[in-house]
Amino acid sequence: MASKTLHIFFSLLLIQNHVSAGQDAVRSAYWFPGSGIEAKAIDSTLFTHLFCAFADLDASTNQVIDSPANSGPFSQFTQIVQLNNPNVKTLLSIGGGKANNADYASMASQESSRKSFIDSSISLARKYGFHGLDLDWEYPETAAQTANLKLLFNEWRAAVAADAQATGKPALLLTAAVFYKPKVNGVDYDIDSIANGLDWINLMAYEFYDPTRSSVTKSHAALYDPAGDDHISCDDGVADWIKAGLSQKKLVLGLPYFGFAWRLQDANNHGLEAPASGAVGADKGVMRFDEIKAVLNSATDVYDETIVTNYCYSGTTWIGYDGAGTISTKASYAKQKGLLGYFAWHVAQDDDDWTLSKEAQKAWGA
Repeated sequence: MASKTLHIFFSLLLIQNHVSAGQDAVRSAYWFPGSGIEAKAIDSTLFTHLFCAFADLDASTNQVIDSPANSGPFSQFTQIVQLNNPNVKTLLSIGGGKANNADYASMASQESSRKSFIDSSISLARKYGFHGLDLDWEYPETAAQTANLKLLFNEWRAAVAADAQATGKPALLLTAAVFYKPKVNGVDYDIDSIANGLDWINLMAYEFYDPTRSSVTKSHAALYDPAGDDHISCDDGVADWIKAGLSQKKLVLGLPYFGFAWRLQDANNHGLEAPASGAVGADKGVMRFDEIKAVLNSATDVYDETIVTNYCYSGTTWIGYDGAGTISTKASYAKQKGLLGYFAWHVAQDDDDWTLSKEAQKAWGA
């Protein structure tokens, strides 16, 4: 028993050294079955890492599982995307959305249930040939939940180290998709457990606003907020994470490949902060970039370089989104700030020419 413990201890030290040494640049995106394109259609040469989403949590066993509908696409994902880019790394993302917060909170609250989650996640990743695991828990709601999340990250890292020691395979990458600021729902993420337990975090720096939460038009993912009192922007989020003590080399900036369509109250008042009366269309007015691009043929398009955003308008329809210029500026910003990289949500929302992904890659200098 003592010998086994020492092996795990030294393995953990090696993995922690690997984590502290950092990764190469991350140029990544999420994909999921049913997103609109098959895995084989992804131009994987544009990315260093691809996230396959989402594995589920079985609340009765606290094990990570893939649904019967996803088992086929998940099992083939790594092999398929590596056909065009043998160097691309894949990660299995777990969770997604806000529907199962209670299940994740319950799982993280006990050592035994955390172990079930961790062991099953590693087993599933190894079974399907993934290079890492990603947790998308949106979001912890209490101080107790963030304390349990800290334990989960620490125990996950130790288990990954032990797995690498036992199998002789490279250690699985560990990442998490998190709120764009280090405080969410009034509670703080634990910085040390992120720094020591995770290879990086994906900042969901978008959906700051939508037509159901604001009576005026807004950029939902502005890079800057120079005149705002609330400091709601990508740059504010990055600055807060660094101020909280996390290295910029642990930060990966989120790039939204989607926008929101608002209903203007007056077609002649069509700038930012224009009065609006809800969403155009269903699902809060969400529109994919490829859909927005089609609208641009009959709309007036504007690039606001002050806050870095795009919007277009036609009649009483107003759409805020990230176009090619915005994506390019954000990717350049991430590199200039010394961040580890960027990720896109989600890859299938790009157009057929991969305009946004190519702009991001070009801006990064890859």
